Amino acid sequence: MADIVKEILARPIQLADQVTKWADEAQTFKQDCQELKAKTEKLAGLLRQAARASNDLYERPTRRIIDGTEQVLDKALALVVKCRASNIMIRMFTISPAAAFRKISMQLENSIGDVSWLLRVSASAADRDDEYLGLPPIAANEPILCLIWEQVAILFTGSLEDRADAAASLVSLARDNDRYGKLIIEEGGVAPLLKLAKEGKMEGQENAARAIGLLGRDPESVEQIVNAGVCTVFAKILKEGHMQVQCVVAWAVSELAAHHPKCQDHFAQNNTIRFLVSHLAFETIQEHSKYLIAIKHNMSIHSAVMASNSTSPDEDEPATKSHPPVDNKNPSQMHSVVTNTMAMRSQTLSNTQPTQTQTQTQNQNLSTHHPNYNHPNLAKGNHNIPKQQHNHHVSLAGTSIKGREFEDPATKAQMKAMAARALWQLARGNVAICRTITESRALLCFAVLLEKGHDEVQSYSAMALMEITAVAEQNSDLRRSSFKPTSPAAKAVIDQLLKVVEKADSDLLTPCVQAIGNLSRTFRATETRMIGPLVKLLDEREPEVTMEAVIALNKFASSDNFLCVTHSKAIIAAGGAKHLIQLVYFGEQMVQIPSLILLSFISLHCPDSEILANEEVLIVLEWSTKQAHLIGEPEIESLLPEAKSRLELYQSRGSRGFH
Repeated sequence: MADIVKEILARPIQLADQVTKWADEAQTFKQDCQELKAKTEKLAGLLRQAARASNDLYERPTRRIIDGTEQVLDKALALVVKCRASNIMIRMFTISPAAAFRKISMQLENSIGDVSWLLRVSASAADRDDEYLGLPPIAANEPILCLIWEQVAILFTGSLEDRADAAASLVSLARDNDRYGKLIIEEGGVAPLLKLAKEGKMEGQENAARAIGLLGRDPESVEQIVNAGVCTVFAKILKEGHMQVQCVVAWAVSELAAHHPKCQDHFAQNNTIRFLVSHLAFETIQEHSKYLIAIKHNMSIHSAVMASNSTSPDEDEPATKSHPPVDNKNPSQMHSVVTNTMAMRSQTLSNTQPTQTQTQTQNQNLSTHHPNYNHPNLAKGNHNIPKQQHNHHVSLAGTSIKGREFEDPATKAQMKAMAARALWQLARGNVAICRTITESRALLCFAVLLEKGHDEVQSYSAMALMEITAVAEQNSDLRRSSFKPTSPAAKAVIDQLLKVVEKADSDLLTPCVQAIGNLSRTFRATETRMIGPLVKLLDEREPEVTMEAVIALNKFASSDNFLCVTHSKAIIAAGGAKHLIQLVYFGEQMVQIPSLILLSFISLHCPDSEILANEEVLIVLEWSTKQAHLIGEPEIESLLPEAKSRLELYQSRGSRGFH
């Protein structure tokens, strides 16, 4: 950078020397030219000082200030050239009024102030002696820009403490205004922030990670941050950093992935998924120190669990309806699944030694699209940034250092929450990452945390399961491998999702309903226990909850589902028809349309149902054909006439009382 700065400074120094020389040769306005000469010499001295300090100069303000200084010197040179003219007639037409000298003189003063500020802001803290820098004249139109320059310059040259404070200032700026965040990136703030995250003290690392998370608010910004090397730096911190710093880094990863999904694969290639799952599994299930150990035939732990049914609970056994307290000393069914799973894995490992080749896992760069869920924690302005924990004991490092079990309980809980949050965003629409997550112990972790975790980690675990199941819904290979009915891990997840839906009184309800709907194709014909709780949500619930329940039931009853007839019968038996009739007649449009679709599906698959005849569903369908806002929907347009026709074949026309 020093060579670039010297090149930037070369021409203005030459111009200043030329102005000084020609000011002595002035034939008119000699006194004014001498005043310009004095100021130009002072400016030239500062420019030469800047050239000598080129190694320390911050390039971004240097370019802006020197460009402006060069333009002022060009004007000064043009003015003194006019005063050198010797021919009387030329002088009469070229002499400038005194106002021109005053204007140029003021501009030279401003340039002197700008270059002086540049030298001060680029100096080290020791050289500055904590001197107040103030704002240079160039800041008159945009003072925030110079404040950003000052903080970024400190990140380049300051002590670790000063750099931590500068990063905190950038956090405040980036949080307040999206435009300030873009300016921080444009003015070269990402590189020194990443350097501070690598080598700073704990407070500085936290501030740097927070700033980076706040800067990535749009795809373009995230792209620049990723290109600067954030994935490598964050992965290293997640592996061996202080847990408090790891909390903020995991949050920052979730922010970057949320605003630009294309960065997901970059994080995955740097083992970020592995480290996040390790944090999620720590003190959640046994053998937390290992991420994924391949066993016979290159089987993962998840594959090993699926290989045997001996430890699985009966598939048709209903989920328990009570939530054990956090300090319950008696192991729950969930913990029995975890214990049996890990014990089976240990026994298998004792019989088979994995080779190096067997321990390698492959990541595929595939992606699928599915509707995003607008979670309140990602609403604009609600960044949910982990707060700094002030502990009185020595903070211990992460996954590579023993002893992290002695970390502060609040920090450990926050770490799990942020790890789940990051996995949620990284899994969104990404088949390869979802496969990596499901082949690890993460499904078991999510199930345990959904049952026993604190509010925040429960919420993010539910959101992660919603995203993973949404990808599995679109990808049959992932669905078959990760959510087999014989898999204890998958059963544990489904049991916990159903508990939330049955309880139906928490903020977890919506993502859990969506997750069950996403898994609709994985259930066997005998597995109908999820239908009843979903149907109950159709009765006088909030419109958003009712809509999600109807959409989930649609996935069970859809003709695309192999067991659509079985599920349709279960919906009717659970009393779904009468609720759907009310929703079609009186529901809000957001609920009315999917309710009519579901009513059409169950009519199409069970036209001979006596319950449908008694509820006069045919009348509802006939009424719907006359509603313009309903028949205009593409899916309803083809489905409704077919369902109506099927009902007419099987039900007596005498039962139709609608005219």
